Amino acid sequence: MSSLKQKMKVTATALTLVMGTAFAPTMARAETLADALAAAYEHSGLLEQNRALLRAADEGVAQALAAVRPVVNWSANLARDFGANASTASGFRLVNSASTTAGINLSAELVLFDGGRNALGVEIAKETVLATREGLTSLEQQVLLRAVRAYLNVRRFSEFVALRQSNSRLITQELRAARDRFEVGEVTRTDVALAEARLAAARSGLAAAQGDLAQAKLEYLAAVGHSPQRLAPAGGLRGLPRSLDAASAAALRQHPDMAQARRQASISDLRVDLADAALSPTLSLTGRVGLTDNLGTAAHGRNASVGLAASQTIYAGGRLSSLQRQAMQNRDASRANLHVVSHQLRQAVGNALATLEVGQASIQASQQQVRAAQVAFRGVREEATLGARTTLDVLNAEQELLDARANLISAQVDELSAGYTLLSAMGELTAQKLKLKVRIYDPAGYYNLVKDAPAGLSEQGKKLDRVLRRVGKE
Repeated sequence: MSSLKQKMKVTATALTLVMGTAFAPTMARAETLADALAAAYEHSGLLEQNRALLRAADEGVAQALAAVRPVVNWSANLARDFGANASTASGFRLVNSASTTAGINLSAELVLFDGGRNALGVEIAKETVLATREGLTSLEQQVLLRAVRAYLNVRRFSEFVALRQSNSRLITQELRAARDRFEVGEVTRTDVALAEARLAAARSGLAAAQGDLAQAKLEYLAAVGHSPQRLAPAGGLRGLPRSLDAASAAALRQHPDMAQARRQASISDLRVDLADAALSPTLSLTGRVGLTDNLGTAAHGRNASVGLAASQTIYAGGRLSSLQRQAMQNRDASRANLHVVSHQLRQAVGNALATLEVGQASIQASQQQVRAAQVAFRGVREEATLGARTTLDVLNAEQELLDARANLISAQVDELSAGYTLLSAMGELTAQKLKLKVRIYDPAGYYNLVKDAPAGLSEQGKKLDRVLRRVGKE
């Protein structure tokens, strides 16, 4: 009996030590959540793709601005003419003739009035750029939130694997104790079989936990850009709003999805004005200068012209009226989208806040459950050494303690995940607001280079070429 008591005490000591390692602080340098977020921000191909799309939208402003500037063209021609003519001067004999002419022309055209179509095009291009910037910020939040969840899930399943390994070792010790007690006649074969069955279930649970961890690591690799090594415990979030009204107000005020919806509504309003302006006449100033020369002779000439050209569509089969009505319908759809996005943001904020509160309550309940399960396990174990409890009672108490610890881990992870989800729903999950140690991408940098539509041969155009070549190599 004394040997059995000693084995039970060793088992309890192992339980305390092994279970406690899952919560022991890591002394060596480990990757933090901030490190993972910084890596996700810097190595996200999705962000790079949409930054390039933003730069393409910036070029739309340059193209729209070019429409209000003069358009200058040149053309040149060189022709060799051959002929044979019969006339009275030649006695009606065929006389061959040949001549070579060359000419060069320079023309320019400037739109003086178009009902504001070109100016509206510039404004639409600018609003499109601003809407695209908001879309990039929204995508940045998605990238960072995915990295947060990947990080927390690796932590969760790593803890689960550690718990399952502890559980397997402890049940193995319980099985040995049951076999020893069976040999001395203290328990029946049933107790041994129960311990064997529980060990098989523990090994199955361990295999499942290891599979979940492997999948979590693959998701981490995709989200962050490298495989996880040793991850540090994530710290708690501070300053989160406790009121649904305050969180919803912040989301409606600053979330990039809401800002993008507002920009899209502004673009729709401008397109209605653009459809109206299409009915206006167009007045253009044109100029032309040309030189011609009959090569091989002294014949040559010069010509120049300046003029005004006006045009207006009177009837186009109803197309212009249809475009007006279509623009109005798109405007109404964009305005309705403002309500859709606002309701979605309120719902997302409410869900995240509710999940956060549930997580906090679950942590408190799970901590109490762990403490109670520990006391219960110790009591059942001691009673079993006295013969008042069976092996099944010990195994059940041990399983309840395992479940309590797993619930605590999940509650802690869920609380952190809900906190970052709430930040994302409020529009605050960005590299700048999180103060990540990264080089923050400047969405206005490229725009400032192209907004004045510099020509390719200008100094500004050459600078742009160097910038694009550098970006292409990064």
